[in-house]
Amino acid sequence: MDPGAGAAAWLVAVQAGTTFAMTGVIWMVQVVQYPGFPRVGSDAFPVFHRHHCRRIGLLVGVFMPVELLSGIALAWLGDPAWFWRVMLAALLAIWASTAFLQGPLHGRLATEGPEPGLVRRLVAGNWIRTVLWTARSLGLLWFYARGCALS
Repeated sequence: MDPGAGAAAWLVAVQAGTTFAMTGVIWMVQVVQYPGFPRVGSDAFPVFHRHHCRRIGLLVGVFMPVELLSGIALAWLGDPAWFWRVMLAALLAIWASTAFLQGPLHGRLATEGPEPGLVRRLVAGNWIRTVLWTARSLGLLWFYARGCALS
């Protein structure tokens, strides 16, 4: 793809911006936030957890949908199609992990508190998203390093 190829060029820029942003967010959550949950204390945890979910939700509530929509568009409009479809598959796996692993665990943490077993499962399961977002970022860096000409 020629970097100045109109609509696809701005979609790639949106995809890169949102993916890089989410990669930063997920690494911060993976190595700082989630492992720190047990250190908050049972009494303060419900307020802390609500605060965490609200604040992280502000970021991911913007970045994730935009990343998904631009990813879907690139899977059909982007060149080379194979690259953008692999990138979309990784993104769909991230969404599935969020919906079926992290989401339910956050629901349990909200009601049961920072039980160490739940936190361990949250941290372990979150590696799926951390690895996939990192891989997507590396894929986009590779795409740009190749001069956006992968076909």
